[in-house]
Amino acid sequence: MTGVIDSRLAELGIELPEAPAPAANYVPWVVTGNLVFIAGQVPFRDGSLSHVGKLGDAFTVEDGRECARIVAINILAQLRAACGGDLDRVRRCVKLGGFVNATPDFTDQPMVINGASDLIVEIFGEAGKHARFAVGAPSLPFDAAVEIDAVFEIG
Repeated sequence: MTGVIDSRLAELGIELPEAPAPAANYVPWVVTGNLVFIAGQVPFRDGSLSHVGKLGDAFTVEDGRECARIVAINILAQLRAACGGDLDRVRRCVKLGGFVNATPDFTDQPMVINGASDLIVEIFGEAGKHARFAVGAPSLPFDAAVEIDAVFEIG
């Protein structure tokens, strides 16, 4: 039987990938109590990075929003693994932390990370509304344009 969240993903035309493996000596997620902490995810799509470079140089705000949406899909893939395949266990998105690889004069980090925030709310509704931060960084691992971590409450 398909769950409510799986049905919502299907309605949106989103197919979650397998959860990407960590790139270094860490685990991709940790469950403690009723919280799931998702390690920082980058825009991997079909096994490679989709957005390499800086916002304000290689990418526009709209490109960044699309990149953040891809990152959110990878967050959801990790969340699904942490929930044993059942995203209906999610009670709410608590927080997103967004890092934007940007030129020194780029100041639209919140608009970029909205690509992830908007998708989480689109999928989970009221339970998707979350606290967050969106900051610029002089560089990110693999020169990825965006990296986002997350905290979810599960039941």
